[in-house]
Amino acid sequence: MIDTDEIGNPPVDSNSTLKKRLLHSLQHNWKSVVVFIPYFWLLLFFFAPFFIVLKISLAEPAIASPPFLPMTEWIDDGIIQIKLVFDNFTYLWEDDLYFNTYINSIKISSISTLLCLLIGYPMAYAIVRASHTYKHILLMLIILPFWTSFLLRVYAWMGLLADQGTINNLLISLGIIDDPIRLLYTPFAVYVGIVYTYLPFMILPLYANMEKLDASLREAAADLGAKPVATFLTVTLPLTIPGIVAGSLLVFIPATGEFVIPDLLGGGNVLMIGRLLYNEFTANHDWPVASAVAIILLIVLVLPMMLYQNVQGRQVDNA
Repeated sequence: MIDTDEIGNPPVDSNSTLKKRLLHSLQHNWKSVVVFIPYFWLLLFFFAPFFIVLKISLAEPAIASPPFLPMTEWIDDGIIQIKLVFDNFTYLWEDDLYFNTYINSIKISSISTLLCLLIGYPMAYAIVRASHTYKHILLMLIILPFWTSFLLRVYAWMGLLADQGTINNLLISLGIIDDPIRLLYTPFAVYVGIVYTYLPFMILPLYANMEKLDASLREAAADLGAKPVATFLTVTLPLTIPGIVAGSLLVFIPATGEFVIPDLLGGGNVLMIGRLLYNEFTANHDWPVASAVAIILLIVLVLPMMLYQNVQGRQVDNA
């Protein structure tokens, strides 16, 4: 005979209940640890440097080392006086150099992102439609440049684009031109370097997005009489918008603050924010103004991401 309680139910095993509670507690704590790791990473490597740079941007410049005055100062009766200098930000709008540099950086990064999209989209689509064997080979070829130093690849392009470089010598030998064309130290060289460097960052998100598409949707559109172009515009392209946005952000954000490519391939003739920051920190030793330039650049780069997340959140809510 099994013992029962007053209402006729079998008694609850206290050991089993304790084990379930302990297991639930461990799972909850483990989830908290997993969630805490990315937040700790952002706090350590993003927010902490951001607030340090923000603090310097609101400080007063100085000749001593470090080249800025402390924001806090002890006065009588143990009172702390905080000095915030906003002239570093207003100075950026008074000097046309900074505004023109921002516009030029955004223009170059936007055009480079568009070029990467126009080149990378067909490449990603071709990789997805390739056979299983060739798909892995093509993906390896896309990732292969990362096996070589970024700086060495930029120097290689300097050899290709030089006046006596490979491209000019080839064009002269083919009789297309008589004298070398100025390719290096021009905006064209900067576009070539940025597109070549960041093209894989456009292809890989597009490939990941296209790989998840259901092929039956294209087949259904074809069965309904849609031509290949109409199927692409009405089915494939709308479904790959998340991959387009992700790839565009991965190209646009680092390209805007690029320093090495404009400096080496542009030769100082193409001024971008990265070069301007380098000059302010090293040559001018004006850390507060340089920090203000960096804060404005960060706002310019983060704003598109915030707008995209806002639009995406509204679409999810409406769905």
